[in-house]
Amino acid sequence: MVSEKTNGHSKNRNASPPRMIPQRKMTYYNIKHPGLNPDSSREQVRVPNVIALVGLPARGKTYISHKLCRYLNWIGIKTRAFNVGDYRRQACDFEKEGLADFFDHSNERAVRIRDECARHAMEDMGRYLDNKEGEVAVFDATNTTRQRRQMLVDFCKSDERDPKFRIFFIESVCDDMDIIESNITEVKISSPDYKGKMSEDQAKQDFLMRIEKYKAQYEPMEEDKDDELSFIKVINAGRSFFVHNVFGHVQSRVVYFLMNIHLLPRSIYLTRHGESEYNKIGRLGGDSPLSENGIIYAQKLKEYFQKEDIHDLRIWSSQKIRAAQSANHLKDLAAHVEYWKVLDEIDAGICEGLTYEDFEARYPKQFAERDKDKYHYRYPSGESYEDLVARLEPVIMELERQSNVLVVSHQAVLRCILAYFDNKIRDELPYLNVPLHTVIKLTPKAYSCQIELFKFKIDAVDTYRAKPTDEPANPTKEMTNGTTHPIGINGTAAKNGVLSASHTPRLVIGQKH
Repeated sequence: MVSEKTNGHSKNRNASPPRMIPQRKMTYYNIKHPGLNPDSSREQVRVPNVIALVGLPARGKTYISHKLCRYLNWIGIKTRAFNVGDYRRQACDFEKEGLADFFDHSNERAVRIRDECARHAMEDMGRYLDNKEGEVAVFDATNTTRQRRQMLVDFCKSDERDPKFRIFFIESVCDDMDIIESNITEVKISSPDYKGKMSEDQAKQDFLMRIEKYKAQYEPMEEDKDDELSFIKVINAGRSFFVHNVFGHVQSRVVYFLMNIHLLPRSIYLTRHGESEYNKIGRLGGDSPLSENGIIYAQKLKEYFQKEDIHDLRIWSSQKIRAAQSANHLKDLAAHVEYWKVLDEIDAGICEGLTYEDFEARYPKQFAERDKDKYHYRYPSGESYEDLVARLEPVIMELERQSNVLVVSHQAVLRCILAYFDNKIRDELPYLNVPLHTVIKLTPKAYSCQIELFKFKIDAVDTYRAKPTDEPANPTKEMTNGTTHPIGINGTAAKNGVLSASHTPRLVIGQKH
């Protein structure tokens, strides 16, 4: 990685990207290195893992659950969340049960219902792991008492289970009322429990009463009383951590991930380099410079970010000439510009510099294999999308802990990053449409990511190649789940492979997941 400070600051070409979140305090206790486990290298296929959330309502448990599922699935560990609240909503009419009173520990009928819902969720979770449908299950519930947590442990370690499940607890602790109230306002009062059933003020008051009901029986996890358990305490949305008895590959990765995420508002901007000379003639890879239209895009990109006036913007670029040329136009607007080799385009190996027609003519079997399974296909002497995801994991970690960042890179690289934030499965990832001369703005939300496209009025070739099917290809397929959107804004489709819409309108294509 090569880095450069701008705006009059000294240059430092060996600097690591600085963290944008406050310094965090971490306490480690009794951490076992995964290397001590002879099966750790194969744990993802041999040892099912349960990750159980712990904590009072409005402490960000479901937020953590969503983030973990997205991350683990992206790196190739099949993961699914089981939310006990969803089971409870299906089991009873919440309004008739008395709202906050339903969570009173003295309400015996409600306790029976909630216990039954937890058991149903555990049984579904057990079938999911026993049937090898996945490798990790996230049990999303309050689990505020030792009795409930022990019930989970007994379930995972049952003598009838072979192999037994490895269980890890994540306790979210928060006494910062600003964070709690923000979570209630932004997420809880619009949940299925309250939406359309009462006013926002009524919903907020009822939810605060619910928290008090849980507080009456809350038993936090403690080092001495829970010595045999593996857990991490995430304190005040990641300001500090306490890690205890971590064991195994999955638990180690979960801890590392949790220590990098934050809740601060920010946006991530993705753009491909401007059109290159190789783009114009349809050649793969290479290191060609920008075309005339590509240079114009780089200039217009600077104007766009001047108008956006983003505080403390950081720019990360690949080290390929076409990307560096595009990023260099913006260096006066950035607090920091870095050139990462890890952001270089997928390595096409012996196919570098070929057109798709050349590729098919010279290597017909390889071409057919790639069409059959584009995610796992590896170019001879090159990379696959699976390799690219592994290469980009450090970038994802850095993006998770930074504030506003612009990434100037390439089609395959940005597909991988976009798939992470938009929660796309492997089969979809290699076919996400990331057109030239377009800025993609990602704004992470509590349980989703808002995605906006800004298309520039600068001609560019269309490098998108649709997934081969028996049916005619739909050139308008976009990134959302099973829906299609026109390439242009306001129903204007791309003509002759050229985007012609202005960058001013915004097309929001993010979906809640």
